[in-house]
Amino acid sequence: MELHRPVMPVQVLAHLDAGRGGWFIDATIGLGGHAEQILAASPDNSVIGLDRDAEALELAKERLRADGGRLTPIHADFRRIKEVCQESGRESVAGILADLGVSSFQLDSPERGFSFRFDESGSESGCCPLDMRMDRDQETTAADLVNTLSEQKLAEIIYQYGEERAARRIARMIVATRARTAITTTGQLASLVVRAVHQKGYWRIHPATRTFQALRIAVNNELEGLDRFVADAIDLLETDGRLVIITFHSLEDRIIKQALRFQSGHCACLPNQPECRCGARKRVEILTRKAVQPGDQEIAINPRARSAKLRACRKIGG
Repeated sequence: MELHRPVMPVQVLAHLDAGRGGWFIDATIGLGGHAEQILAASPDNSVIGLDRDAEALELAKERLRADGGRLTPIHADFRRIKEVCQESGRESVAGILADLGVSSFQLDSPERGFSFRFDESGSESGCCPLDMRMDRDQETTAADLVNTLSEQKLAEIIYQYGEERAARRIARMIVATRARTAITTTGQLASLVVRAVHQKGYWRIHPATRTFQALRIAVNNELEGLDRFVADAIDLLETDGRLVIITFHSLEDRIIKQALRFQSGHCACLPNQPECRCGARKRVEILTRKAVQPGDQEIAINPRARSAKLRACRKIGG
């Protein structure tokens, strides 16, 4: 497997101010690329690494084995960050990073079913099960959703999470197909989507991309609790501590942007309300007026970075 390339490593370290030393949390450690660079930034750095993918966490542990025990790996969802931090005996940390993208390990593992590029056959005997679980301990897979949800619910998921205009046609095709045979592989679903959208010829982006994104988000509840995560992470930061979050699609980025604005004291009440009732108070200074994006050189080396957006803040008070 190709060595995992962390996204925007220079920008991450700069916004975390990782060179000053201290305890950091990599809330989505993946294969450990960012954690490795945080540990290298100062001999005084230690990292608590969270991930809900137990297999990726084991690979990160092996990658960082030589770092003198400065990594504390924990199998947990990043949204449990406050509980996990307390259980590990840390009341506050110098910085927190959350890279919300799917890891290269997950994308490059055919048996995980995140990508359709390994299974173009469309047959039931294809090698890639329609899975998409980041945490394989959970029960519900993408195949479960595709084969059990109503046509209306499938259309809602594909439209809302994939921003796919052909959501109704795709949902209709899914339901018609599963009446004859269960949809169990990535190839089956990708082929079905191509037929549903009637898109032929050269594709800059594969027609099934948005549908796969939508199902992955639904399977892993990726948008649920993101605003709460931001608030909990800021609670854990020491004064002048940094929070850095990398997103890979507009739905996530919008939630993170709004959550950071609220934590920086911007009122979230409706415009016609006579007084503020949302409780907004200035807890952080936003360090990124606009989302930071990778440069052309990084994208050329690591094409998966092309949709990444980084936002960061600094804690200024309790």
